[in-house]
This record gives sequence, structure tokens and C-alpha cells, in this order.
Amino acid sequence: MTEPERTDAGAAAEDRGGGPYAYGDETRPPGSTGPPGSAGPAGPTGPLKAGTAAAVVLCLAAALIHVLLVFLHVAPPNAVSQLYSRPINAWVFPLFEQNWRLFAPDPESVNRHISARTARTAPDGAVEVSGWFDLSALDSSAVEHNPFPSHTAQNTLRRAWSSYLEAFGGDDEPRTERAVMMRTYLRNIAADRVAAHRGGSFESIQLRVVTLPVAPPHTAGGVSPAAAGVTPLETRYLPWWKVAPHGTD
Repeated sequence: MTEPERTDAGAAAEDRGGGPYAYGDETRPPGSTGPPGSAGPAGPTGPLKAGTAAAVVLCLAAALIHVLLVFLHVAPPNAVSQLYSRPINAWVFPLFEQNWRLFAPDPESVNRHISARTARTAPDGAVEVSGWFDLSALDSSAVEHNPFPSHTAQNTLRRAWSSYLEAFGGDDEPRTERAVMMRTYLRNIAADRVAAHRGGSFESIQLRVVTLPVAPPHTAGGVSPAAAGVTPLETRYLPWWKVAPHGTD
């Protein structure tokens, strides 16, 4: 048998690399189904591209609006923040609240000691009132000598009282929904902590807040703060609040 005779076209194709891809467009890889010159499968369709672009634009717009509203909330009072105070507060509270000032931080200038006492109705109908339980001392003991104190011990009770003071001012009558929310928040924190560290049951709770100045190390002339007679600025008693029954006898 003689070797089949090769045509000039077949020989030329084999000289260029051979195989079925040599005919026509030489740039198409194996398995390509696109037109000559295409590099592979077709990309995302038009509607998918448009939807992705719209989602990206919406996310960027929401992020920019959020940053702008939070910035206006923490910035010093100005014409824009005062004009749009209602929508700004509606967006920021309660999830994005900021308690620091952007250009002028306001450190604590007083120490506050918050205590709680509870009351319950005895089987004979008499009301029994407990002694005062120092909630601030409980937090201080959890922070002192602890290299990694929790934010719960450092901030929860302190920030609850600060927010209550901002919402109520000098009296204890709620005039806004935020004031009612902060009263409930402070009451629940106090009730849960008393129940966790004291036995017995109770149905009501009262808070006492003693405000003390942050005394300097020494007064003029080298007199110690104790000798100078530093006294509490204020002792404030909050009303008795009803709570869900806590504890058991």
C-alpha cells in the first residue's frame, strides 16, 4: 500500500500546527463556540449588568447619606443640623447614637454613685424595703485590677444614667418616647443586677444617684481633698418603679 497523497492545503495546515483548529481563524481555542476572534463564553447580559450597577449605586448612596447624617449629629450645632434635626435624630437614634463630640470632647467632671433598693409585699400585706445596694461599686470591682474589663461593667450603667439625665433633665416626668425608653432601660439594668447579686424577691425598685466632684490631688496650699471638706454636689432619689417579679423567697 502506498501512503495517501496529501493535498497542498492539508500540508499547509499541518505545517502551521495541524488539527481541526488550523482551518479558518487560528486564534480560536479548542471548544470555543463564539464567532471567530472571540476569547471565550459571552459575559453577563445587559439586564444583569444594569442590576449590579444599580445595586452598587444604591449602596454607595446609602453609605454617604449615613455618614453625612452621623456627621451632622456629632458636629457642633449649625444651621443645617438645626434645620434638619428631626430627620437626623430619627435616623441616628437609637441604633447609631454617638456620645462624643467631634471637635471638643467633653470628659467626665463628676463621679456618680448609683445605688438601688427594692421593695416587696409580704404575705401579711406589709411592704418590706431592702437596704441600698451599690451598683457603681459592683462595676468598679469588676474593672479594678482587670487588664481586660468588659464594656458592660465600664459603660452600661453609666451610659444608661447619662441618657436618662439627658432625656428627663431635672424631673422624672417622661415627655417623649425616648424618655420612656430610657427609663425602662435604666430600670431593667438595675433590676437585673440586683436580682443577680441578691437573694429574695421584689416587685419595685428605686434608684439613688450621688454626684461627687472629681477632686484634684491637692488643693491650694497642699491641703488634701478630704481635709478641704469635699461634699456631694447632689443626691437624687428617683421614683419607685414597678418591675416584673424578680427572684424567689
